[in-house]
Order: sequence, then C-alpha cells, then structure tokens
Amino acid sequence: MDHDKQPDKKETDQTSNLVLDASSTTYRRGKTSSVVKAKAKGLKPGDKAGQFGIFEGDRGVYDSRNELNNLTGKEWVQFTRSWTIHNPPSRSSREVLHPAKFPETLIAEFISFFTKKGETVLDPMLGTGSTLVACKMTDRRGIGVELSKKWVDIARDRAVHLDTDEKNPKQIIIEGDSRNLKKLLADHQVDTVDFCITSPPYWNMLKKSRGHVKSESKKREELGLETYYSESPEDYGNIDAYNDYLSAMHDLFAQVYEVLKDQRYLVVIVQNILTGDGQMVPLAWDLARKLNGLYVLKQEKIWMQDNKMLGSWGYPFEYVSNVHHHYCLVFKKDISKRSLAQSATGAATS
Repeated sequence: MDHDKQPDKKETDQTSNLVLDASSTTYRRGKTSSVVKAKAKGLKPGDKAGQFGIFEGDRGVYDSRNELNNLTGKEWVQFTRSWTIHNPPSRSSREVLHPAKFPETLIAEFISFFTKKGETVLDPMLGTGSTLVACKMTDRRGIGVELSKKWVDIARDRAVHLDTDEKNPKQIIIEGDSRNLKKLLADHQVDTVDFCITSPPYWNMLKKSRGHVKSESKKREELGLETYYSESPEDYGNIDAYNDYLSAMHDLFAQVYEVLKDQRYLVVIVQNILTGDGQMVPLAWDLARKLNGLYVLKQEKIWMQDNKMLGSWGYPFEYVSNVHHHYCLVFKKDISKRSLAQSATGAATS
C-alpha cells in the first residue's frame, strides 16, 4: 500500500460517505438502501422500519435495541473509522492560558457514541472544562475534577454558560486531587457514571525541552503563558519517575473503574513522547498495557491535527518526527472478563 499517497477531494468525499447498508450489513458508498427504500414507501421520520427500526430521515434507521447511544446505523459506522481530524477552535484570552487543551468537538464525538442523552460523563482531570462544554453540546450531565485552582476558576467561568443550577446542577466542577476521586464523587452524591473520558498529562513532557528550534512551548513562554500545568507535587505532570507515573495512572483509573457502570467505556487520550535526548517513550502503549488487566482494551482511535506548523527538529543531522497525532485508547469495563483474567492469573501463580 502507498502510505504516502494523499487522496484527492473526490476520494475524500467518497470516503466520508462510506455508510452501512442496514439491509445487508455490508459497506458501500452513498446512501443506505434502507433510507432509499423507506422514502420510496413514503415513510416519515419516526415511522417504524422493519421489526426494530425507526426511520430518522436522512440520518438513517435507528435500531431500538441500541442500548449504547442515540445513533442510527449510518451514524454509528461513521464513528468507527480508526482515525479522526479535529483542530482546536480559537480560544479566549483566559482559555489559552492552559498549555494542553483538546477540542470540544473531539470530546463531543466520543460522548455521542458512548452515551445516550441525559447520561453522566466523568473527566477526572478536567483542566479548563472542555469536557463539560462537550456535555452541554450533546445534552449530557458532566462531572469534572481538577486539582489546580487556576484551571478550576476558568472552568467555572466557562460554566456560567452551562447548566449549573445550584439545586440540581447538570454540570459539576469539583476542585480537588483526583487521587481521592471516589471520596470527592461521594461527597457530591455521585455513585456511578456512564462514561469516562480524559487526557492526563503526558508524563512530565511539558517540563522538558524538545529541540533547538522555536517550539510551541517556547513561543508560549515568550508570550508569558503557562508551559506546564502547575508546581503542585500532587500534579501527575510533576512525577519524575516514569514507572511511578504509570502506577499513579493505574491507581486513578482503578478508582474510575469502581464508579463506572459495568459494560461501559473509558477513553484516555495520550501520546507517545520524545525526550530531550531524542529517546522515544511509548507512553500510550505502556499505559494501554498497564490498564489492560483492569479493563478490556478494545481499540485505539487516532486523533490527528492537520493545522500545526512543521518544525525542522533534526535538520540537517538526524530524523526527528513532527508528531501531530494522539492515541485515544478505548477501554471497556467488563466484570465477567476481569474475574476470568484474575482466576487465570491466580492459577498460573499457585
């Protein structure tokens, strides 16, 4: 396969129209035959289509057995492509202070697939509140935990535009250390959540110099903006020992496991990183291995950014990649499979 080939616009448009033919469970380009047939029969949105289907117009046919989300088969298959492109929108003067924000549209895409409207989404490392904005966009209840008061204040400013009625808040912001996640949630009467999505610090990467050219970090420093999260020793981004960092991540997501409903999903957005001396650290893969005994590792989805400037990192001496992608690791909580795995481990060590 020619991995360097760039699709032309026609190819890109055709790919974006790849949908599931509900009548034959095969893939083809263009509209689904079920939509064409439904329109030919004079069906209107909301009408039944077959034994389990509900016709939703151009959205396609929704299967009433779908307990995961509100998507039609056509919308479902679009999400299952293993890559996606999202670029952060313009930020306010306060939002841009945070050194590592991700796009609300990216989070909304995951939330729409892994939850139904009205369900509860958790982000144990909230930052400036992008996950809660995405919850508002998708009509979900959001709960975010954030250590740094600076980022909490910005998240709360953004939350002014969200559903934050004090008596029955739809979006909850908790200032605290997510190492105490279960207690923090219990204090806010949160027993279970339907989905968790977050992006932890990529180890201590933000505190390390990565090249002699003017990086984004150096540009931020010149503008007087933050280049790392905080000085707090409780900040995961300030853990120096790599194995200690991975253990801390495991401990955090073990607490998430306790409140996440069975058969529901966790998405962790991470990146393999490059140290100052040019060594690649496979953070995403190591974290996947670390959590794949607690959860079931289902898949990865690649988040790509195509609007970042290229830097001549190694020129003219050595190959150094411009890394413009992140790994969205998808895990599932499955109590039955965890029990089997623990039994097998016990038998092997006895």
